[in-house]
Amino acid sequence: MLSLAIAGLAAAAASAAGYQSMAPTGRWYGETFSGLKRGSKQIALTYDDGPNDPYTLRLVEILAKHDVHATFFFIGRYVQQRPDVACDVAQAGHAIGNHTFTHPNLIFSSSIQARTQMQECERALQDAVGEHSALFRPPFGGRRPSSLRVARSLGLDTVMWNVTGWDWKLGTADYIERKITRQMRGGDVILLHDGSHEGMGVDRSQTVIVTDRLIRRYKDEGYQFVSVPEMMERQPSVSSRQSSDGNSVVGR
Repeated sequence: MLSLAIAGLAAAAASAAGYQSMAPTGRWYGETFSGLKRGSKQIALTYDDGPNDPYTLRLVEILAKHDVHATFFFIGRYVQQRPDVACDVAQAGHAIGNHTFTHPNLIFSSSIQARTQMQECERALQDAVGEHSALFRPPFGGRRPSSLRVARSLGLDTVMWNVTGWDWKLGTADYIERKITRQMRGGDVILLHDGSHEGMGVDRSQTVIVTDRLIRRYKDEGYQFVSVPEMMERQPSVSSRQSSDGNSVVGR
């Protein structure tokens, strides 16, 4: 009986640990940024897995129409394929962050592999756009203490999210909008996708449509759309928090 209870506790602990390694707002494995206090009137739109022709630049057009700056987490190998698109995003004033070079799940990567992925993406971004934000988003949201330590050692701040539109499922704009609006509570970092880790050219037309809708809707409700770096400036504690291994998380 005791052995069954111990086995049950071990299974529960393993399940909780697995959840925390993927949960966007989980804190077991170290501090990450996933938004402001509930009720803030700021919203940060973020897009993963680009650059992706033509949808990344269609998003840039929509954002420009509304005078909104967003944050794009680019995959290094796609940046190498389309440095012109990455450069256009940067020139439009959007923040650009590191999303690794090939989009592996870092839960299953060694520290050396994680470092190589981040460094190669940084090189691709530097070659394409020059100076850019010191932000990093782990693919699939997967991270371990070792990958977070690697990010910090490279001067990168890890950014998660607290609202997701599930647009990677290629649902309709109505479906994506419903998913997002049910989660919104102010101070949100919204996860959307301008591309796909599976290949260049995936259709993100519904994400473009829903971006236009979200900006119109929430601006009318008095919200301000900002980039992640701008949002982080509203939370000075980001620069002084201590992570689980005792290293400070420096906001940049």
